Amino acid sequence: MKNCILKVLSFIVLCLTIFSCSGDNSIKNEREHNKTKLYGVTLDSIKEIEPTIEALSSLSKKVMVRVVFDENISANSYKKPLQKLKKVSSIMGELFDSEYLPHYSFKAYKKRVNEYLDVLGDVVDVWEIGNEVNGEWTGEPSDVAKKVAYAYSAVKKRGYKSALTLYYNDYSYNDGCWAKPEEKMRPWAKKYLDKELKKGVGYLFISYYEEDCDNYRPTKLEWEKLFKELGEMFPNSKLGFGEVGTSNPLKKAEYLKRYYTLDINASRYVGGYFWWYAKEDIVPKSKPLWGVLDEVLKREEK
Repeated sequence: MKNCILKVLSFIVLCLTIFSCSGDNSIKNEREHNKTKLYGVTLDSIKEIEPTIEALSSLSKKVMVRVVFDENISANSYKKPLQKLKKVSSIMGELFDSEYLPHYSFKAYKKRVNEYLDVLGDVVDVWEIGNEVNGEWTGEPSDVAKKVAYAYSAVKKRGYKSALTLYYNDYSYNDGCWAKPEEKMRPWAKKYLDKELKKGVGYLFISYYEEDCDNYRPTKLEWEKLFKELGEMFPNSKLGFGEVGTSNPLKKAEYLKRYYTLDINASRYVGGYFWWYAKEDIVPKSKPLWGVLDEVLKREEK
């Protein structure tokens, strides 16, 4: 009887140990996953930088700031503001917003890329080499691809990190939000993007605005299928959202919370999001949406 009792007690201890270790591993894995998550916001202006810095530094979690470099502005104009931003956040520099892309010849494009990399290379953490590149407004696809390939090679040559943002428009409902079939995101990327770029770009992001695409809201399964396919096309890239947002003031809070808390089960998915309207929505920090973002960051930190 004594031996039986000892065996039972030993079995119970073993089970408790296994359960405890399993629980610890589960908690550890969740914490490790949270460490890899990236939360970003977009600044389309660096004017009056002090309130912006205060708003960012007051958030519960450090975010990455995506700075849109305006057309026909010298890189030196951004140097001091970015140095200040660098103290409170990491920085992603958007070399060309998609609307500016067709305004530059290839020669002018190369000149601007080299200027910005040379002047701001020690301040910017990640360089966005292309933004919404498959959008119908960016220009001839082969010309756009040539520009993006050059930017990638210039960034890689200097040893910097790179990111590329595609425009998500090829969902199944209502044929998506593309004007011509050749603009569909996945086929465009497969056909036009350089092979080395697809193997080597650090981050592969997508831009999506529901209000621009029939107010279509992809399901969790659709997002996961999309990121799985993008992960196969870009086998070494971290994946996420490079732009989200809405101009509808009544929907902003719900929209931000929904995207920033998306639970996407896909390899190398890191989040991102980069709310486009950050300058007007969370600066100064007294703005209601600043509080919404901070609550999301607090919850995601746990």
